[in-house]
Amino acid sequence: MGKILHQHQSKNNNSCRKLVFTVFLVCILGFACILNLSWASSFSFTSSYLSFASNWVSQKPRIFVARQQQQHNVDDKTGNKRFLSATFADLPAPDLPWEQMPSAPVPRLDGSAIQIKNPFYVLSGYGTLDYVHSHVDVFNFTDNTWCSRFDTPKDMANSHLGVATDGRYIYVVSGQYGPQCRGPTARTYVIDTQTRKWRSMPPLPAPRYAPATQLWRGRLHVMGGGKENRHTPALEHWSIAVKDGKALEKEWRTEIPIPRGGPHRACVVVNDRLFVIGGQEGDFMAKPGSPIFKCSRRHEVVYDDVYMLDAEMKKWKVLPPLPKPNSHIECSWVVVNNSIIITGGTTEKHPVTKRMILVGEVFQFHLDSLTWTVIGKLPYRVKTTLAGFWDGYLYFTSGQRDRGPDNPQPKKVIGEMWRTKLKI
Repeated sequence: MGKILHQHQSKNNNSCRKLVFTVFLVCILGFACILNLSWASSFSFTSSYLSFASNWVSQKPRIFVARQQQQHNVDDKTGNKRFLSATFADLPAPDLPWEQMPSAPVPRLDGSAIQIKNPFYVLSGYGTLDYVHSHVDVFNFTDNTWCSRFDTPKDMANSHLGVATDGRYIYVVSGQYGPQCRGPTARTYVIDTQTRKWRSMPPLPAPRYAPATQLWRGRLHVMGGGKENRHTPALEHWSIAVKDGKALEKEWRTEIPIPRGGPHRACVVVNDRLFVIGGQEGDFMAKPGSPIFKCSRRHEVVYDDVYMLDAEMKKWKVLPPLPKPNSHIECSWVVVNNSIIITGGTTEKHPVTKRMILVGEVFQFHLDSLTWTVIGKLPYRVKTTLAGFWDGYLYFTSGQRDRGPDNPQPKKVIGEMWRTKLKI
């Protein structure tokens, strides 16, 4: 009888185990279905966002309103849960209604741009790390078309240029010659935008990557940038007198060094004042021994410093810093209503992943009060934008955009152009 009871009890225990396992399995499957539906919905939105925002050429302008960013938990190195924004350094900013315009003929990263009234000249840049452009594309703001193209000199740098204009002539200074992380050049050129003829000018005293460059009081100023190894910040400041597309001196003159060196900063002259904004110390370097000068990551420090050179060109004044550190903004600015507008860039690395973080905000620097505000969001985070302003519209094109709404790391090199009506 004891044996029979034991067998009966064993059967009951087995039945209970089967029942518990079945309930557990049903719960797991139900949770998986819910999770799958949620993931599928999220993936569908992200895919449609990427597809929409990465369209190559739009025949008809479309409207896009930048959405609020999400947040999530991440693990830090100690294994503890740490609440961080999925976009790390995104700042609160109002939405802007962005309208997509015809894309540039080619995607470009680390290119340059100059606006001379209606024409918008977009110069050189990377197509990919292994391919660089050697031409200029021209956009017509009146009819919103890419209207022409012309080549750059054979020996002119292909990226990380310093550019400035007097309203007719475009001065092109130094920069990187070739793809990947090849060396810089000291060559300088000037183009007459009316005849589209290039002319060489005296070379810089030393090659530079992405130096801050601007025309001020009849002199072409070149400051900072990266030194010959691409990584070491340069502090040197040189100038040369120019007029009507010609150098009036045979050599560059040494000026007061910039307080903090490095490339990828905005340099603006407005109201007879010269400003240098943002930038970074350090950059990618060529991998030692690489036959193709393959880029290798190095430590970079992005900063929020803002400087103004005094009228006598003898002292740099420190101004209120950017709302957050920002780099890769050398051609990302426009001047509107006594203020400087800056679009996108890169900021400090993520504190956990240590990955590069792109910027998705639009900043305004008020020249009367010397204060900063965040006036809106871009359609996505993007660095090395090329910005212009026409008929009340802020435009930007090109650069390298993020991996999606919840991933601020850089991915796709783009040629897209967007605009929004500014009300400031």
